[in-house]
Amino acid sequence: MLANLLSAAGTAVSVIVGVVAVGIVVFAIVDRILQKKRGKGGCDCGCSGCTGCTGCTSRPPEAKTKEQKK
Repeated sequence: MLANLLSAAGTAVSVIVGVVAVGIVVFAIVDRILQKKRGKGGCDCGCSGCTGCTGCTSRPPEAKTKEQKK
C-alpha cells in the first residue's frame, strides 16, 4: 500500500512539473508575440523588424537616432 501511495505521489509530481514547464514555454512564446505587436524588437534600436542586435550594427548611427525620434 505504501508503494502505491509513493508511486501516485511521484506521478503527481511529474505531472505538476510537466504542466509548469509547458506553462513557461507558452508564456515565453506569447510574451515574444506581444512584444513584436508592440513594436519592440530584440535590441530596441529602432528597427522593430530585426531579430537581434547584429541586424542593426551595419546601419549608421545617424539613421538609428532619426528613426528613434519619430
